[in-house]
Amino acid sequence: MAETVGVVGTGIMGAPMARNLAKAGFEVIVYNRTLSRAEALREDGCAVAGSLAEIGQAASVVITMVPDTPDVLAVVEGEGGLAGAMREGSVLIDMSTISPAETRALAGRLAERGIAMLDAPVSGGSWGAQQGTLTIMAGGEPETFERCLPVFEAMGKSITLMGPSGMGQTTKLVNQILVAGTCAAVAEALVFAASQGADLLKTVEAVSGGAAGSWQLSNLGPRMAQRDFAPGFMVKLQQKDLRLILEAAQEQHVPLAVTGLARQYLTAVEAMGGGDEGTQAVVKAVEALAGVEARQDAG
Repeated sequence: MAETVGVVGTGIMGAPMARNLAKAGFEVIVYNRTLSRAEALREDGCAVAGSLAEIGQAASVVITMVPDTPDVLAVVEGEGGLAGAMREGSVLIDMSTISPAETRALAGRLAERGIAMLDAPVSGGSWGAQQGTLTIMAGGEPETFERCLPVFEAMGKSITLMGPSGMGQTTKLVNQILVAGTCAAVAEALVFAASQGADLLKTVEAVSGGAAGSWQLSNLGPRMAQRDFAPGFMVKLQQKDLRLILEAAQEQHVPLAVTGLARQYLTAVEAMGGGDEGTQAVVKAVEALAGVEARQDAG
């Protein structure tokens, strides 16, 4: 029997994910605290719920895609939340990026209600969400993962069960260590190149094919040079992820100096009013320190 899939949170990531689920043939019902964001999905074949309880009752699999740990706990266990409405045997898939420890605790409480849970955060930004090419890293029971694999395949291309509850979130934090450090390095490299009078787009092209190549360089380097700071992933959300990483690292006494520096750069961008910009705006912090702008207009 085909799953009816609920999607809670229809922002920059959740909306295109819901569209791809509907396109794949799932019955999709969506909910967003700002109702107008959910209403726009009707034309894509999605039904719109008026409350969390309604979506919990209607769907056999519910996806949450909200900003932070408190938001997940509120929509699942808060007053009128999903946990009180979801049927025994249903599945909650949290695709937000939140605390691994809180994820494990929540999964345990839901299991007592007969509700299975997968933590399945994603990488790929809004572009990956739109194209259905997200990288999905999941934690939970293998049988629940297998049941939900067709749901994941409608949204992503690289889909991996990482281990028990919480391991999806842990893997996402590993991803964010690499993403944040590399993005900051790209910003430093382009500001250095600009200070030397280099053609920035040619420089990105030249080094992308060698050992320095990365998704961040190829995709965000040109955006930095052309002053395109539209968000694929917002600075303020990256900051949330880095907070989770540094808190977990401190508990285990793991030094993360590069990650800490990347967070400081992004803190400077937030102070400049760039919290809603894409993470490529990290270049602004490096520019401010260097007194050099890494700009190259298209054409």
